[in-house]
Amino acid sequence: MSTLQNLQSFDPFADASKDDDLLPRNGRKTLATVQGIAEDYDKKKLVKAWKKKFARSGTVIEHPEYGEVIQLQGDQHENICQFLVEIRLAKDDWLKVHGF
Repeated sequence: MSTLQNLQSFDPFADASKDDDLLPRNGRKTLATVQGIAEDYDKKKLVKAWKKKFARSGTVIEHPEYGEVIQLQGDQHENICQFLVEIRLAKDDWLKVHGF
C-alpha cells in the first residue's frame, strides 16, 4: 500500500503582500500603482489584461526602491484588488490599499 505524502498545501505567496496605491496627478487625474507582485509573474501580461479589462492605459516602470511597479491611469484600486482575488494571485487580506 502506498503512502500519501505532501498533504500540506504550500502557498508561495504567504509572506508576500501586494500594495495598491492611488497617486494624485494634475487636476482630478489619478494614477494607480501596484507593487509587490512576485517576480514569477509577467507584469507586462498583467498590464495588458488590465488595460483591456478596465479600458485604461498602463505600464510597468522600474522604481529604484520598489523594483518593478505597475502604473494604471485612473482610480482603479478596487478593480485591481478584485481582479487579483478573482485570479487567485492574492487573497483579500493580503492586499493593502493606500490613497484617498
